[in-house]
Amino acid sequence: MEKIEDRPYTLRDAAFWRIIGALGFASLFVFSAMYTTQPLLPVFTEEFGIGVSASSLSVSMTTLGLIIGLLVISFLSDRRGRTLYIKSSVVLAVIPFFIMPFVPSFGLLVLLRFLQGMALAGVPAAALAFISEEVDRRSASFATALYISTNALGGMTGRFITGWVTEHYSWQTAFIGLGIAGAVIAAAVLFLLPASRRFVPASGTVKEDMQAFLFHLRNPLLLLLFGLGVVLQLSFTGVWTFLPFHLGGAPFNLSLEAISYTYLAYGIGVIGSPLAGWLAGRFGLRPVRIAGILIMSAGILMTLGGTTPAVVAGLCVVCLGFFTAHSLTSATVARDARHHKGSASSLYLVSYYIGVASGSTLLSPLWSIGGWTLLIVFAAAVPVIYLIFSLAARKKIRAGMNG
Repeated sequence: MEKIEDRPYTLRDAAFWRIIGALGFASLFVFSAMYTTQPLLPVFTEEFGIGVSASSLSVSMTTLGLIIGLLVISFLSDRRGRTLYIKSSVVLAVIPFFIMPFVPSFGLLVLLRFLQGMALAGVPAAALAFISEEVDRRSASFATALYISTNALGGMTGRFITGWVTEHYSWQTAFIGLGIAGAVIAAAVLFLLPASRRFVPASGTVKEDMQAFLFHLRNPLLLLLFGLGVVLQLSFTGVWTFLPFHLGGAPFNLSLEAISYTYLAYGIGVIGSPLAGWLAGRFGLRPVRIAGILIMSAGILMTLGGTTPAVVAGLCVVCLGFFTAHSLTSATVARDARHHKGSASSLYLVSYYIGVASGSTLLSPLWSIGGWTLLIVFAAAVPVIYLIFSLAARKKIRAGMNG
């Protein structure tokens, strides 16, 4: 019989709210830090005398570091616990913010962003596993929804604050401010996050874990979902990466401060994930996910409007569609993985962040060749094309399984 002190936490327990507070603060900082350079790309091109593609490395190399960190820490946290990596992630990720303002070259800044990305990986790699182990199943979905909402809130906050502070002061001041805020958040996480009580170290070998990853990569239905994760983020990140260049030029000629306000559209994502979960409960995961993809593509096309209100309206629609599709794709991976669900979710996260890196840097030639119009047409078309392909492929795969 399970001891009372070892039972999972529920909404009635103070420790439940400590977990929510700690992981919420950690997530807020991690995603603020990850995307903080996105509105600064035009500033970097001017200050360091580099091209658009080079400046985007401050986002894509951070993402690459995060991907490597996710792969490594997902193995380690299964053996040594979750709290160590969640706490150390926030603490270590603060340090580069106090160094980057003083680097003499953009190359060193990118290197520090890469290392910061590796440090940031501890939170997304371990947070959901910590919730699933320590929180009662009936309360875990609520805790997960709150955690995912802070992902969107962090992405919005980092972009907005950095853009606003840079316009009024400098990007160096913005980074130091983020470092100070991160240090306060790190102290809060260290204080709030309770120790694991229900963690059971993985007994398998690294080879067995690798076999679990290969098991998922041989599942064609999961491969389609992983590919969708890449495509969704490639288009979504592409829009936001080149938005400052678009709005900073004619006919808009907006200041960095004005551009930073457009990132408040991310607020739609804070409510988008819980709303998507509710709709999926009524209409099913698949139809709502498909609707999310189509809404996202429609929103991307709306940003071709020649006025600022039209672009902002499009960005709001993009965020609604993206966070609907992303949250339900993640839920579908967890549902469809028959074994080793944790490693399946990790692979989806890796796919998702490959999309971030691709949307940050690989779409630069489209911007150089055809500007905003070519970039947007491509970003809107790819998710729809992939959706048509995946529906046809899924039908064929199902027919083969039944045949």
